[in-house]
Amino acid sequence: MFTAHHVLALLRSHVEGEEQQFYSAALQMAAHEARKGHGKLAQEIRELIDQAKARKSVIERKSEPIPLVQPKGDLANLVSVRYPDTRLSDMILTSDLSFRLKRVLTEQRQEQRLREYNLIPRRRLLLVGPPGSGKTMTAEALAGELKLPLFTTLYNSLIGKYMRETASRLRLIFEAMTITKGVYFFDEFDVIGTQRNNSNDVGEICRNLNSFLMFLENDRGDSLILAATNHPQLLDKALFRRFDDVIKYELPDAKIICELIQSRLITFEIGWKDWSKIIQQANGLAQAEIVRATDEAAKQAVLANTQKISEESLISAIMERKDLNFSE
Repeated sequence: MFTAHHVLALLRSHVEGEEQQFYSAALQMAAHEARKGHGKLAQEIRELIDQAKARKSVIERKSEPIPLVQPKGDLANLVSVRYPDTRLSDMILTSDLSFRLKRVLTEQRQEQRLREYNLIPRRRLLLVGPPGSGKTMTAEALAGELKLPLFTTLYNSLIGKYMRETASRLRLIFEAMTITKGVYFFDEFDVIGTQRNNSNDVGEICRNLNSFLMFLENDRGDSLILAATNHPQLLDKALFRRFDDVIKYELPDAKIICELIQSRLITFEIGWKDWSKIIQQANGLAQAEIVRATDEAAKQAVLANTQKISEESLISAIMERKDLNFSE
């Protein structure tokens, strides 16, 4: 039957209110029973989990905000909008990242209490790190946790070819922030935030950056403003002072690599005990690439009609992702 480890994990996740961990622990129990040949019991556990998730999704659909009417006029071409269902518990985070993101959520949820003491919650975040390290997922998770719409800037429409065209479009986005509370996400922010002393700079680029700085400085709304970049060295130094927090993302270390793979293979049997070869091969890959490689190994197992993931298949999938990165 169930091991003490499984029972403790289940109870701990329930007490701490960590729903995803609760489901993961329950699925581990199902996998454990399946490996022992208790197929009927394993199936009953999985069915109960599915029923719990289905019941929760119905409740959430009833309680979630009424979806916004799509942005109209010029704004419709400048941002996309959706309601993410991502949560922080869906992410594998370092202790520092988890602390800093949970601090943002706590301050947002206690906003009125802070304002009673003339204190302002964090809401302007600059996310810095390599591609695939979790910056976009962070924007989704913050919006999902706070049940806010996520507005993502569309640069192909934002950047104009005529003088002051981009600045006027930026103004529209910042005006929308004061009207509709949400998470406003500027991905690939170096498109706007390039250093003003860049030797290749032109007057219009400088004006666009100055406009963004002015709008950000004068903004007094309640929306969260997130900017993300893979190239912090390209950003103008003045930008860093305008944000409440600069949150840095790194490539995953050995601990995060193991946790990430285990979380993706929670319903499978892992065919190795020594992680050293896998960690060595995965070193240098971003989280998103490790997820893709792990999912590839899982698909191969499913198609081969087995619940066991071999070390060889996972390493092969990881090496394939590396080869793709090197060829880009």
